[in-house]
Amino acid sequence: MRRTARFLTILAAAAFVLAPALADARPGGRSSSGSRGARTYSAPPSTTTAPAAPRQFDRTMQQPTAPRPGTPGAGAASPARQGGFFARNPFMGGLMAGMLGAGIFGLLAGGGFFGGLGSMAGFLGFLLQIAIIAGLVALVVSFLRRRQQPAPAGLPNAMMREGAPPQPAMTGGSAGRGPAGDAITIDAADFAAFEKSLFEVNSAWSREDLDGLTRLATPEMVQYFRDDFNALKERGWKNETRDVKLEQGDLSEAWSEGPRDYATVAMRFSLVDVTRDLKTGEVTEGDPNVRSMATELWTFVRVQGGPWTLSAIQQAS
Repeated sequence: MRRTARFLTILAAAAFVLAPALADARPGGRSSSGSRGARTYSAPPSTTTAPAAPRQFDRTMQQPTAPRPGTPGAGAASPARQGGFFARNPFMGGLMAGMLGAGIFGLLAGGGFFGGLGSMAGFLGFLLQIAIIAGLVALVVSFLRRRQQPAPAGLPNAMMREGAPPQPAMTGGSAGRGPAGDAITIDAADFAAFEKSLFEVNSAWSREDLDGLTRLATPEMVQYFRDDFNALKERGWKNETRDVKLEQGDLSEAWSEGPRDYATVAMRFSLVDVTRDLKTGEVTEGDPNVRSMATELWTFVRVQGGPWTLSAIQQAS
């Protein structure tokens, strides 16, 4: 009985470890990979298609750099560097320090830890006042932050308008956010190129066509695709995506960095995503008869007005 239980435990642990490798094996589906130039470490602005901040990059060759003043995310510390609650709220930190000092003073004076504040009732009353003040401050700060939050970027499209005549899922034009002089205009031809890239990248991925991917993506992204192919082959698997359909898409931001232009677009698309065993052809993940839905942010780059190439895929949160 113990052996059976131990075997089941080991089997469950193995399944847990392999789960990330099995699920979402489509191109970019397992991680956020690539680079967004100087904005690699800044979250793209939210859009209607992807309202929440995407996952940070799991794989990138871009080295962290100090963003220029005015660039989205400039001067903002990452969650790991923001410090604790009292570091972000010096007023509350001062109050707590005062209470702690009063308590220590009470101990030294022989009146107990709470002697410095008078009595237990006085101490609890003091805490109640602090809680009320802190609650009011939190409400004011929350209200001010909501008023300062920028409106979501994005472009209307046929998939976002019920009953509208059929149109391309990504149309129109818009200027990306950014400092003066950095924003660029994205027009209908650019959106058509982004949508075409979604189809062609998935097609080349399914064929394991590295030459085709080299024409469609940056060398960094091609290296990640190569690594993913090798990881699948080590397990004896092959992933295929087909019947890709862009359901909704909009622009997050578009900007220039010297001779390079960047554009990040949020795309929600449906597809048939199946992973098979190379030897038997049996399905190990997905369903060949069921479409799945994915939301990702794709960043494209072009040099001196050349063709757009894929430089990053980020998973929506």
